[in-house]
Amino acid sequence: MFEKPVAHFLDTPIEYLKGVGPARGELLNKELQIFTFRDLLFHFPFRYIDKTQFHRIGDLHPGSGDVQVRGILRRMESIGEGPRKRLVAKLRDESGVIELVWFKGVQWVEKNLQVGAEYVVYGRVQEFNNNLNISHPEMEQVNEENIRKQVTFAPVYPGTEKLSTKGLDQKFRRKLVLELLEKISERELPEMLPPTLVQKFRFSSHLEAIRHIHFPQNEAQLNTARNRLKFEELFFMQLRLLRNKKNRRSSSRGFPFVKIGEYFNDFYTNHIPFELTNAQKKVLKEIRKDLGSGMQMNRLLQGDVGSGKTMVGFITMLMAIDNGYQCCLMAPTEILAQQHYKGISQFAEKLGINVGYLSGTVKGKQRKELLEQLADGRMQIVIGTHALIEDPVVFQKLGLTIIDEQHRFGVEQRAKLWRKNPAGAPHILVMTATPIPRTLAMSLYGDLDISIIDELPPGRKEIITTHRTEANRLRVFGFMREEIAKGRQVYVVYPLIEESEKLDLNNLMEGFEALSRDFPKPQYQISIVHGKMKPQDKDYEMNRFLKMETQIMVATTVIEVGVNVPNASIMVIENTERFGLSQLHQLRGRVGRGADQSFCILMSGYKLSAESKERIKTMVETTDGFKIAETDLRLRGPGNIEGKQQSGMLNLRLADLAKDGKILQVAREEADQILETDATLEKPEHSGLRKIMLQMDKQSQTWSRIS
Repeated sequence: MFEKPVAHFLDTPIEYLKGVGPARGELLNKELQIFTFRDLLFHFPFRYIDKTQFHRIGDLHPGSGDVQVRGILRRMESIGEGPRKRLVAKLRDESGVIELVWFKGVQWVEKNLQVGAEYVVYGRVQEFNNNLNISHPEMEQVNEENIRKQVTFAPVYPGTEKLSTKGLDQKFRRKLVLELLEKISERELPEMLPPTLVQKFRFSSHLEAIRHIHFPQNEAQLNTARNRLKFEELFFMQLRLLRNKKNRRSSSRGFPFVKIGEYFNDFYTNHIPFELTNAQKKVLKEIRKDLGSGMQMNRLLQGDVGSGKTMVGFITMLMAIDNGYQCCLMAPTEILAQQHYKGISQFAEKLGINVGYLSGTVKGKQRKELLEQLADGRMQIVIGTHALIEDPVVFQKLGLTIIDEQHRFGVEQRAKLWRKNPAGAPHILVMTATPIPRTLAMSLYGDLDISIIDELPPGRKEIITTHRTEANRLRVFGFMREEIAKGRQVYVVYPLIEESEKLDLNNLMEGFEALSRDFPKPQYQISIVHGKMKPQDKDYEMNRFLKMETQIMVATTVIEVGVNVPNASIMVIENTERFGLSQLHQLRGRVGRGADQSFCILMSGYKLSAESKERIKTMVETTDGFKIAETDLRLRGPGNIEGKQQSGMLNLRLADLAKDGKILQVAREEADQILETDATLEKPEHSGLRKIMLQMDKQSQTWSRIS
């Protein structure tokens, strides 16, 4: 049957599995990215149907949801013609009758179902014209062979409508997985975990866990399999991250910044504008230790908006300059890069440090001169956008690279910046104002050292956050006028740019027009900024707001990470229910940057889902970014956390970082212990681990070296 020679049985193309063939194989490729036997085996169910539970048809009602019934298939008839054709059948048990309806694949259903036969039927109960029906039900004829093969917990796999209409429905896919499992022994799925771990946690074998995740006999068997596979998944991830971290520390030499010199001491003694917080001091000690170790620093600096990350970054630059090295800081947008340039230039000027700015808009003679100064070492600091990674940008002696809001850059972009110094790897400091939950940080950045600034500078007042509905709009407008009269400014943020028929939302253009009526010229000036504007137009409007030429900034989320306007004291977020928690927190961080009391007003509709209510409640109750991030992870899952797609590390099939933090912690501890005693995984009992690591290395690049 298997005509195509392959290196491993599980690498056989899926089309060679009995019942698949080229056409269905192509569908599985396109719809589910299932290309091989291995892909099918590791395409796990997302829920299970308890096949021991049956409902009486007479007890069903529109709210019954997904049910399983058993009865005799009665009359079947086709109704309508062409695309509108549908097949309607009746299923009867001793208590009543229910309609079964098919809109697609009608010919296949007519050909394969038998009137008068007994069937087990599964599907969702719906109501149409006062009649109950189940559309596109799952059907299993009751006969001796099927009863013998009946599974207790039937797996339900992720699927698409196209698969179901082409005969690749749940029933058929279960049959495929069963077919494959019958062909597999421990030779194809050997044990990869060391015997000590299997014994310590009383795990079932790898093969047994795979069998039971697809076809468990009961809940206990399912949980045992699931826990084993979750641990395995997280363990291998952590083993790779920790191994990379240890390898980097032992082999990746860094420029030793051995002295604290004139620039650092002069700034710290004479020019620092405020007393550093204890959190900033702690982080600087961690950085100082890294820079003096002779190993390349790879450190992630987390800190809420306004916590003083830029100051930590500048002081780190001074350590590099004191040791004769150049520094660069790369930001994702021109506005954010300019903000850094303006802030750092003020400090650097007092010390006589040459700072340059580079973006796509810097051209001609100015650009040429800047590139010359970088190449011959006269320019000690350059701040810019992704223009810094372009080939003409050459450094004489790049010793420190700082990347702000790194999730906005692709992996290859970061790699280019890292390669800017042929003499060796510059030290890397990655900064983010997006708080990352602990479990996610261990997974995304497990091979970086992590520092956290969890303290705001003294004098900063906590932003007061309130929730308001449409009935309070006039009061909100009145409050905005009061603040503007005090010389303050206001952000008003909308989720959409143009009207959408599907979403009943106040969109940006309507909002702009409404605000223009309530805040008329010449007394009030309003800026408008959104993602569809040309960059130069966007920058022009942002700068008008920054220069206080406008009092109100109407915007979409393009200002989420943007210009620093200490004078802005109100953030109004329209249709709050349409934003994620982390995004709401980032938007709120646009205000509260000056000494004045600032406010965040969350506007929403009256009808809110339970999740929307929890998001709003969290925002009102806390300004702690890490608490907010934990709640966001629990509500939305890791797939929505910005930047995770670029890491190549979170292709998790079963583990859920929002729920499986304890398993993750144990997995990391076990991985660390193994590497402490066998860093290269050379021991015979670790041969399986070594094989897995080699496979993982082929699949993705090392995150730490290109961050």
